[in-house]
Amino acid sequence: MAPPPPRTLRVASFLVARQPWLVRAAAEPNRPGQQDAPRPRERADGPGAGAMDLVITQELARAESWQDAASLRKAYELIKSANLGKSEFDPSESFSPDLLVLCAEQALKMGQPEVSEDCLQMYFKAKAPVTQFLGRAHLCRAQLCAPKSAENLEEFENCVTQYMKAINFAKGEPRYYFLVYNASVLYWQMVRPFLKPGYHHYLIPSLSQIVNVLSQTEEEDKEWRAELMLELLECYVQAGRKEEAARFCSTAAPFIKSHVPQKYRQIFSTMVHHELTDELHLKEEMKHSISLSVAFCINMLKAKQAQNDLPEDVSVILRTAYRHLGRYSHQRFPSVREEKMLLLFELARFSLTLKCTEVSSDCLSDLKKMGSADPGKLIEIECLECESEALRLESKMKVYLRAAVETQLDIIQRLDVALQRAVRLGDPRVIHVVCATQWNTCLPLLQHNLRHHLRKPLANVADVLEKVDSLMTLLRCQVHVEMAQIEEDGDRLEPAMEHLRKATRLDSLGLYQDQLRMASTRLRLCTTLYQAPEHAEDKAIMAIEQAKKATPKDSVRKKRALLVNAGLALAPDTFQIVLDSENEAKVSTGKNRGRFAYLCSKAQHHIVSVDKAAGHLRRLGYENDKERIQIWAELAKVARKQGVWDVCRTASRFCLLYDNVKVKKLRLRRGRKKRGGDGSVQDTGSQPEVVLKRQVSPDLLRKFAEVGFINAEATVHLLRSEGVELNDRAIPPEDLSQHPAGYVPEPPEANAEWITYRTWIESLSQYAMNNWLRSAEIGQELQEAWIVQNAVVYILNHSRHLILAGRQKELVDTLHHLLSIVKATGHSGDPVMLVTLCNTLARGLIISWIPALATEKSRKLVRVNAFHSPLDAGATSEIKTAVEVCEFALNLTNGSTPEETVPTSVRQQLLATWVKAKQLLQQQIGPRLGTEEQGTNEDVSSITRVLVALEMYSCNGLGLMDFTVPSLAQLVKMASECNWSDPLVELQTLTRLTHFAYAAHDHQATMACAHKAVEMGVKYLKIFGPHRRRLSHKEPQKGGSNPACFLLTVPEAGSPIEVSQLRRLRRAPSWLTDGASCCVFAW
Repeated sequence: MAPPPPRTLRVASFLVARQPWLVRAAAEPNRPGQQDAPRPRERADGPGAGAMDLVITQELARAESWQDAASLRKAYELIKSANLGKSEFDPSESFSPDLLVLCAEQALKMGQPEVSEDCLQMYFKAKAPVTQFLGRAHLCRAQLCAPKSAENLEEFENCVTQYMKAINFAKGEPRYYFLVYNASVLYWQMVRPFLKPGYHHYLIPSLSQIVNVLSQTEEEDKEWRAELMLELLECYVQAGRKEEAARFCSTAAPFIKSHVPQKYRQIFSTMVHHELTDELHLKEEMKHSISLSVAFCINMLKAKQAQNDLPEDVSVILRTAYRHLGRYSHQRFPSVREEKMLLLFELARFSLTLKCTEVSSDCLSDLKKMGSADPGKLIEIECLECESEALRLESKMKVYLRAAVETQLDIIQRLDVALQRAVRLGDPRVIHVVCATQWNTCLPLLQHNLRHHLRKPLANVADVLEKVDSLMTLLRCQVHVEMAQIEEDGDRLEPAMEHLRKATRLDSLGLYQDQLRMASTRLRLCTTLYQAPEHAEDKAIMAIEQAKKATPKDSVRKKRALLVNAGLALAPDTFQIVLDSENEAKVSTGKNRGRFAYLCSKAQHHIVSVDKAAGHLRRLGYENDKERIQIWAELAKVARKQGVWDVCRTASRFCLLYDNVKVKKLRLRRGRKKRGGDGSVQDTGSQPEVVLKRQVSPDLLRKFAEVGFINAEATVHLLRSEGVELNDRAIPPEDLSQHPAGYVPEPPEANAEWITYRTWIESLSQYAMNNWLRSAEIGQELQEAWIVQNAVVYILNHSRHLILAGRQKELVDTLHHLLSIVKATGHSGDPVMLVTLCNTLARGLIISWIPALATEKSRKLVRVNAFHSPLDAGATSEIKTAVEVCEFALNLTNGSTPEETVPTSVRQQLLATWVKAKQLLQQQIGPRLGTEEQGTNEDVSSITRVLVALEMYSCNGLGLMDFTVPSLAQLVKMASECNWSDPLVELQTLTRLTHFAYAAHDHQATMACAHKAVEMGVKYLKIFGPHRRRLSHKEPQKGGSNPACFLLTVPEAGSPIEVSQLRRLRRAPSWLTDGASCCVFAW
């Protein structure tokens, strides 16, 4: 909520008009009883009395009219000398104490606080009569002790005390009520620095008193009272005191509705947004008001958004609000024109936030049609256009296409020009709109290799917000943080440090205090590279900064030496020991010369060495833990970037020592046991366990997640150096030693040394998986889907060899745990990742329950729809889970939500898995050929029906339950009516239809499908080129039994496969042909 505009103070007489805070002397009418201006005192002994009062008054008037410091000084000296009894007129002559207040006010206005303070001290010592000047003296003293920043809480309390003294003095006499009003205006000017996040609660006691006193005095400026009420309500809300806010609304809302109806929508919106009043009452209020109806829709959604509970019909609600606005006839009623424009702007911006582009586009169109000539409105319209254009680029910006990045930079340039126009206009509200839009547009480009393009626009945003002293302190802080990064990238360290200092001052909530302190320390050390720091943390930071400056030509040995120095500075007792865990020169086999002696010693040496890391933290404790976590993480990242893998693994291990949360133990079926990350055996059949010893800030948790990703990747690198892939078993080396005749080799499985080495390899794989799982759990704890998404992608990518080998069963527990986390946090707008996860999990659940394929000869002996023995309870449970997982992903990506649509080729694999699972459960698929929940996108639904029918045909005749399938003629017709978005899937579908038609002796359908497939293949051959795909014809077989025989060669496959061979391969449907195995049905 923006603070109210400055108010004009009220006056009581011509003498009062000389006070420093009065702007207009005749603007306000005098109230009854306010003509109590001080009169010159008469001397008891003659007509000369009052001469000094007259001279002082004249000097003060001259000082005010001409801003003459000399006249002010002369008046002050006359007052001072008279107070000391040394008057140049008559030492025995007295003067009015009221002149002390007038002089103090004028001195304050002319920037001479010392004179003002001295005059006030003389006034309070004089024990003057109780008049309006007593209240004015308190107001003047309050201005003198006003705090310069929000950090001076003691000065703030003293200042508030003076204001309350003036108010309490004035509220007792109606003739002094103008002082209550003046005090409220001056108070509000004083508290502006406290209207930033984290400080509102300091204002509540004093502001609530002022609002109450204005109500008691029946202040005639109802609009001012309404503004202060709105600000007090905002303070309650920002301070989290919802109950008090709700009670206050019960009195403030009726007052504003009755006396200041133009501001009622503002308090109504606050009540809806923060749920301060009963919803039925709010709905009753908005029945007969279009503006309140629109405000209710918008703020109700804002409340749901804050609770992360947006309804599914968001676009419908926004569309309803837009239709309400359509009933506003600004042509017939020009008085509603301004209000309609404000609501259109608010609705358009919120629609863009929720990515409802249709509603925002309609609002923008209506704003243009209204033809406003206000330059501020035109700038806001341009901001909406830029934001809409940036939203349309969002999908392309996620993959940073060059054209999209260039277009985004053009939008930023347009907004920069708009910002300059807003500055020339001088409207703070418009300036804030442009700055917020510019920041949102810059966010996607704040990558280390792109942010240098943003130096000028972000610098302009920072400068403009600083000039207007914006209360958007969080935005300003973030802008300065990014500017510091940009300046540091360009080796401009002094400007970078200045930006960090400004960011520190603006971080009123302390959200970034640790990062800012670390960054400031790092930059300070960068400027003093030739001075030896005292603290271990500073030594580590300096070594890391030196390593960062290494050029690509520098040797790995040089980079490694600097990075090792950083680690030794942080952990001189154990870093080298843990680092040497991978040093083969440190491995000793003793006198043992067995086949596996060296491997066993290597494993034991590594286990013993890395166990020493825990002792470091036990000895050190949590001293400077936040700073050390940041340094260890930075060391791990720099080592990873420079390819110094052993330092990377060691630094990551030390960093993650501070993460006290154990990874949840995954419950494996049938009570199996699983090796822990330390090589010990853990019973994973127990209940999930979480142990949290101490609270950690969200920033540090994100750091743990990031380091967990790095550590797991580095551990995979160590496994590969041992010749083993993640989650693979170690292969015993070939025995090259000579043995006597009759020697019987001992099997490796019986050798204790080999078991030790193999167990160590398994523990490394489990350690890597635990790191990824822990990072995913952190993402769930923080409700940040991007962290979870990264964990899923890491695990799927590094498990690809298992998936291609059909070993998904080994990943079931891990993937099931990941899916539960994804469901809790969302999939970060990546439905392809979600479908891949669900498909892999579902296949892992069913793959072990699929009976082996029988030979062609034995299959002929099996009757159609032969009896299939029922599955046991465990198998049924797993297959049902697979069906549920598939249907969850299928329903999410059925096309009802455009953002959740996935490529047809991705959805096809999931459909094949679902069909196979349904067959294993002996459940028929209904005539709709899909899940029970049908999507609204007919293109997706029609393709789904064709693909499901094809998979049903593929699964029939395998000795399991046969599906009831539609006729081939019907299926061919359905396929021809589909609007295929993926031509390769369409070609695959035609090829499979050709096979099934040929197998059914439907030669007409066979020729039609084959002909269309050939035409389509040739068409796309010309598009892709011969280097991408090769399509060639072969001579027909003898007797012409194969009507359309051609070769489809795929680079991933070993050799071309004839269509005539698909009869044998139809029993391996799409769900078995993903990845590199998709040589039959995919390009």
